[in-house]
Amino acid sequence: MRTRFRYKETILTILCDEGMDRVISDAVFEARSIIESKIAEDPFFGITYDPYPVADGDDPLIQNMCRASELSEVGPMAGVAGAVALRTAERLVEAGSSVAVVENGGDIAFYSPGPVPVGLFADHPVLTDMAFLMESDHITGVCSSSRTVGPSVSFGNSSISTVFSDDVILADCCATALGNLVKDEGSLQSSVERIGSLEGVKGCMSCCDDKVAIYGDIPEIVPADCSSISQV
Repeated sequence: MRTRFRYKETILTILCDEGMDRVISDAVFEARSIIESKIAEDPFFGITYDPYPVADGDDPLIQNMCRASELSEVGPMAGVAGAVALRTAERLVEAGSSVAVVENGGDIAFYSPGPVPVGLFADHPVLTDMAFLMESDHITGVCSSSRTVGPSVSFGNSSISTVFSDDVILADCCATALGNLVKDEGSLQSSVERIGSLEGVKGCMSCCDDKVAIYGDIPEIVPADCSSISQV
């Protein structure tokens, strides 16, 4: 089934088996509780744009956000959407769902042993009605950042920057980092090479003006009607 779940800032679009509504809500509340507790303990965690160190006593979800923050050189909250999507997908798979594709503000935790098109929602003429054809027997991440689409903060000028990693939170943080690096067409190639070379990143893509740069391993891009599929 395709369903939506909304709670405060969290707005999810989900592909999963029927009867998983309670699993979804419990997972979102669990992830948000962990993150909100960390912010209550240290408000700086919730506002910094700088890497945040890993602490042994933190919940593993927070530690993952911090590790991704340090590797990508952005703040830990750059991975918050990916963290919520990841926890939701994990709980869906644990509950026996045959597919778990969880989109949270352009950041996707993806699990589907069969091919599923993941659409590109980008303010870019070359990428209109295009999708990544994805399949994975484990949870993997495809996350995007944009200067022109959505509410996320970006210090660059890319219309969309997308990163693929089996670490969903790392993909989220690196998408932010890539979007920040791309200032103009001239910086596209060096930016995708820098992010695509990071440990744990499988591949990435970024667009600026009428140019597109790709680095590493990304799924096949196919024509698609993006009005009816999951989007990044």
